[in-house]
Formats: sequence, structure tokens, C-alpha cells
Amino acid sequence: MTPPLTDTRVLDLSTGSVGGIATMVLADFGAEVVKVEPIGGDPWRPLAAAPMWLRGKRSVELDVVGERGRLEELIREADVVVSTDSPAQAQARRLEYADVRALNEAAVFCSITGFGPTGPYAEYPAYEALVSAKSGRMLSFSGQRNREGPGFAAVPVGAHGASQGAVQGILAALIERQRCGLGQIVETSLLQGLMPFDLLLLLLTQLTEREPEVYPQVFNIGGGMPTLNYHPVMTRDGRWIQLGNLLEHLFYAFMDAADLTLLFAEEQWQGGQAEWTPEATEEMRDRILERIQEKTCDEWMEIFRAQGNVAAEPFTLTHDAVNNLDMAANGDTITIEDPKLGPVKQVGAIAHLRETPAEIERPAPAIGEANGFAWAARNGDAPMTTSPNGAVPSGKPLDGFTILEFATIIATPIGVSMLADLGARVIKVEPIGGDPFRGMGGGPLRGLLAAKTNAAKESICINLKNPEGQAIVADLIAQADAIVHNYRPGVPERLGIGYETAKAINPEIVWVSANGYGPDAPGAHRPSAHPIPGAVIGGALFQAGSAMPPAGCETIDEIREASRQLMRANEANPDPNTGLLVASATLMGLYAQRRYGVGQEIYVNMLTANAYANSDDFLQYEGKPPRRQVDGELFGTAPWYRLYEASEGWVFLAAVTDQEWSAFCREAAPQLADRSTTDEGVLTAALADVFAQASASEWERRLTAVGVGCVRADAGPVGEFLSKDEHVLANGFSPVAPHSRLGDVRRWGALTTMAGGRDDYGPGVLAGQETDEILGEIGRGGDVERLRSAGVVWSEPVELD
Repeated sequence: MTPPLTDTRVLDLSTGSVGGIATMVLADFGAEVVKVEPIGGDPWRPLAAAPMWLRGKRSVELDVVGERGRLEELIREADVVVSTDSPAQAQARRLEYADVRALNEAAVFCSITGFGPTGPYAEYPAYEALVSAKSGRMLSFSGQRNREGPGFAAVPVGAHGASQGAVQGILAALIERQRCGLGQIVETSLLQGLMPFDLLLLLLTQLTEREPEVYPQVFNIGGGMPTLNYHPVMTRDGRWIQLGNLLEHLFYAFMDAADLTLLFAEEQWQGGQAEWTPEATEEMRDRILERIQEKTCDEWMEIFRAQGNVAAEPFTLTHDAVNNLDMAANGDTITIEDPKLGPVKQVGAIAHLRETPAEIERPAPAIGEANGFAWAARNGDAPMTTSPNGAVPSGKPLDGFTILEFATIIATPIGVSMLADLGARVIKVEPIGGDPFRGMGGGPLRGLLAAKTNAAKESICINLKNPEGQAIVADLIAQADAIVHNYRPGVPERLGIGYETAKAINPEIVWVSANGYGPDAPGAHRPSAHPIPGAVIGGALFQAGSAMPPAGCETIDEIREASRQLMRANEANPDPNTGLLVASATLMGLYAQRRYGVGQEIYVNMLTANAYANSDDFLQYEGKPPRRQVDGELFGTAPWYRLYEASEGWVFLAAVTDQEWSAFCREAAPQLADRSTTDEGVLTAALADVFAQASASEWERRLTAVGVGCVRADAGPVGEFLSKDEHVLANGFSPVAPHSRLGDVRRWGALTTMAGGRDDYGPGVLAGQETDEILGEIGRGGDVERLRSAGVVWSEPVELD
């Protein structure tokens, strides 16, 4: 069967990697993508990863203002138009949605900006680090190094979020176009792309202000040592392994593999870790660190893999991770022959769709190689469309779809919540007692993390090991469009939700599996958690900076400090990175379901997802430019892309292009105009002197007024920004939703705004909150009390003890 987007016409007006990756994904799955490049080509073509995000496309070199007629010809016949213009640029070039709609009312118009379509920061330059600094994300890395001030946020997760948000919005809009015959505007931004990566602070900020005597003050949560479950450890040969044994049984499996279980016989280590004294925990930490130094990295990894239930992988640099054996075996790395560069090894498709797989063959085009291009005549109607019928886009393009989620912790649940924000009905099927993630977080924080991962869903708790529980699930599958789970291979079959079982009930079901390694990898049956892909795909070492890991650690205290810094660097971003691909892949499957009438298996894994998040360096070819390292103190990657301390506060400077640098120098430092002849260390010192002359807020005011990216980086943490900043509120990026336990609270906004947005985004739900109602819908309302008494179904109480 052909890929889902075969014959879909995409006009890519974007520049750079964010729009480039979005349209690359569409091309991978069959779309005809025409990239309109300015005269001379996309200015970001020199980036190392451009051969990847340009793959599969045609290039038309065009002055979109001077050759307007030619541009309009392409717009009139396109199904999708993608733009990365700022609001002012779009208006000046007559490329706003209204302009496109006037030419083609069936076109889906996707706008990707830096900060969103309106508000005081709408025209700030669209650089990832600028958005991270302004939003408070860089304060999350304060204390990673032993210095004051914010720390550079290295992995471009906002770009990853925005590119996948664009993919999701486009697919959802194409699905809705089948219903109403009209296109619509799809909007996302780097700021929205960062939204999945705050799991708690927006909510905790509000609760702390509401009940300061109950909730802790918002604080820098990363100053202490790692948990024993999530711990970097140094081996005898000086290499580092990341442990990721979140759940208790996995930690015990690690202790068994490390031959340390005899320690549990000692009185101080009786019971679970929560029962140990701080002194006992620290002594156990030292015992583990000492034990791991007795063997080499390769020796330990052979032991851990053989044990089968230990989550562990070595720390690796991203450009070396391209050779990862699990990804190779799973078909997640591919090689494309480029006519100029030779073989280019790179990440493959976002997911494996068994019935409608991606087809990736063509390399990046030369600039303007398709200048005479015209859309080919269609064989029949445009894919997935109909004539306008009076209906209009609703802001909920997935309204009418039902998705069953069988998933726990963060990665998969947060991805499915993105589908709920697009209007799908998501029924989260949880075990008795609820998703284990609900119990994480001590004291008043218990359960708060689950508010993010379960936003806008319904929940029913079912004992899937009980035959009657499996019968209830079978009734739900009969009415569903998709199943999404994160079990390891073999578990779904034992629980009655395997693909063959689901397909027998509902032949058109889209069945999505998301796990650590993928079904065909050597590690397919091994556990994983966020630190594992963070370490092995290279994001952790990139964030750690050039000083980590140290060349040698002579004492246990030095090892402890290095492990602390490495774990701070290995933050939770690999989970949302994966969730983004879960949502995109599920939508690709739903699109194929609606277009071809097929159900299918779809496989997503954490390694590939994090290769996408690190795709700026996840490729290999002769002459590839190296990734710029973050300096040892986490200020940035270049003098012009870096944190600086001002006379009061901190700023982040992003003056990347020659035009931006010239504007900066005219306003702030005329003596530095020729940066090409200045040593970077000398230039950094000179810039530090410049910024010391005024406050951070003053520099932001002066430099943004002349179009230079410079923002205050320490105004407040993410939670403060999302709950109070006037720009966030003007864009509706933190809407209010009624939580059954917490009352009205601001929740995280949607990754993608559809058709101008909506004002009824759902809150997080409690475990089993809709158990009774869902049972009633499938004709089992009369059995509710019996099923509860028998332990087949369950709900958590609204009020905590």
C-alpha cells in the first residue's frame, strides 16, 4: 500500500530546520514537497543537518515578492502551505493565512513562529535559546555547574516540539478537511514547542501562591544527588553508564546484576528506599559507585543485557550514536547517497507503519533544481478532501475519534494528551490503583505530575489480568479508532490487548506501540526510562558541557560530583521528546485509516525520538561540520549565542547572522563590528564588558528594538512565566481548566492551535474518574457495584487522606 500522504501537495515556504523537519516527515510518508527557496537558497543550508531535513523534496528558487504570479500558481494547487515568517514578515510579503485562503480555501496553512502570533514578543527573533531564556527554562539548569545564574539549555527540544506540532496540526487539519471541505490555519511556535517539557512548575507555582503553608516554594529542584534508581556510574576504564531503573523491581534487578543483593540483609537497608535513613542511602550510593569501578563499561553492559531487566546504557556523543546497534537493527538509521556529499547516514522515519510505511529515497535537492516545476495532474480528487458543505473547522479536528490509552509514566501518556488537545476522546485505561506515576512525588506533590500527562482525558481503572476486565476492554476496543500502549513485547498479548486480538474485534484499529528500543532491536525486551536515551543518543553529554565528564576522577567525592552534574544534564526531556513522536505517528495512522480504510500496527521508540530531538548532529558524512560544544561553565556555544551577566541580572544574546551582528554592534559595540578576525575568547571577554554596562532589562529593551535577539534570562522560573507573563496570556498559552481536586487552575496550552484556538481545553483527571460513566456507555452500568466489589474496576477518591 502506498504511504498515507501520496499525492498530497505541500508548498514549503519555510527556512531552517523547524519547518524543514516538519515537511521532511510529510515527504517521508509520500507527500510531494516543493521547497520554495529565496534567491541564493535557504540561508540555513550550511547547517550540518541540512542534508537530512531537505531530503525527499524539490527545490524552486523564487523571489516570493517579485515573482508573485508564479508563487500564486503554486499556492492555488497546494494542499498544505508551511511558513516560518514572523507576523510582520507575513504581512509585508502578503503571505498571511487570509492571503493564502483567498487563493485556495481548501489549503491547510501552517504557521511556525518563535513566540506565537501576537503579544509583545511576537517579533523577537525565532531562536531556540532565546525562547528558552525568556521563558525561564535556562533557570532550570541553574546549579548544574557550581556557579550562580542560569545555565544554557543545549538540546533543541523546542524546535523538536514545534516541528512535530506542525506535523500533528497539518495531519489533523487534513483529516478535518475531509469532513468540511475547507482548509484552516494551524499555528505552533518554539514557545509552544517547549510547553511539553515543563511537567510541574506551572501548576506548582499556582498552588504555592494559593496555599503556601501546604505546598513548597518553587525552588531549584536539581541541587541534590541523583536517586539511586537514576544514577550515572563510572566504570573501571573511566567511561560512564547511566542507570534508569525507575521502578522498584528494576532497581532490585540492577542490584542482583551488580552482585549487591547481600547488602539488603543488613539492618540499615531493610524495606524500600523510602524507609532508609539519609545516611544509609549515601552509604549505599558509595557502595554502588565503588562496585561499578571494578569492571569496564563493556563488561558491565554485557552483564546488564544478559540480565534482561536492567535499564542501563553508556553515555555517548550524538554523532557516534548514529552507529547505535539497536537503531540499526530496527531500521531507524538509513543511508542516502547524496550527489555532492556521498553517503549520508541519518535518522529514518518517525515510526514504522506496517501497512503504509514511509518511503525515503531522494537526497536533498540542489538549489533551484526544479525551477520549472508544476504540480502534476491529479488522478481524481485531492486526497482526503470534499466540497465545502457548510461546516467549518472547529478547533477540534479530532472530534469524533476515540483513542484507548494503555500507558504509564510520562512518554506515551504525554503524547496521547496532545491528541486529546486536538479534540480526540481519550480513554485512559489504568490498572487498579492507577498509573504508578500518580504516586510519585512526596507529600503534597504526590499526584501533581500526573495532571500534565493526563490532561483532557477520561479515566477508567480495570484489572486487565481478570477475564471480566478483559471483556470490558474488548467492548471498548470495538468502539475505538486507536489503541496506544507502552508495554514491552509480549505483555499486550497476555493482557488481551495485543494487535491480533484487537484486530479481530475491530479490523480498522490503529494499534500504536511505544517503548524503549523498538520491536526488532536486540534490546526490544529490555526496560527503558528517560535517562537511557538521554545518555546513549548524546543529549546528556551535550547538555553537560565540555567539562563533563572529567578526564579522571580519583576519589569517590569526585565521582559523586561528576555523577550529580551528569544527572542534572540528563534531564527529563527524552520523555516528552518521545511523546511528540507518539502523537505524530498515531495521527499518521489515523490519516491512513480514514484515507484507505485500513488499521495497522505502528511502532515508535525512544531512541529514534531522541535522535530527532538531537538531529542537528545525528548524521554522518564526509566533511560534516562538528556540533558546537557548550562551554564548560554552560554559558553557550559561541560569543554571539551565549549568556552574559549584566550590571543587574543575566541576558542571552542571539546575534547569529551578519545582519544581526551588524545591528548589535551599531547599537551596543561599534568596536566589535568585524567578528571574523577576532579570537572567540577575546570577543567573549569584550562582550562581557559591554553587557556589564547596563541591566538585563535595559539590554532587552534596546536590542530587541533594533531587531537583535537579546532577552533577560533570569526574570523568573518557567512556572512564573507561563502563569503570569502578559505574552503567554495574550496568546492563550495557559488556559484555565476546572480540576476536580484542585479547582480552577491554569494548565499548559496546546502544542498546536487549530483554526484560531478554543477555550475549553480539558484538565487533568483522577484515576478512574469516569469509570462508572464509561461502564454505563457499554451497557454495564448495572454491574458497577459488583465489579467494584470484585476488584475488577476502581476509582481513586477525590479527597486525599
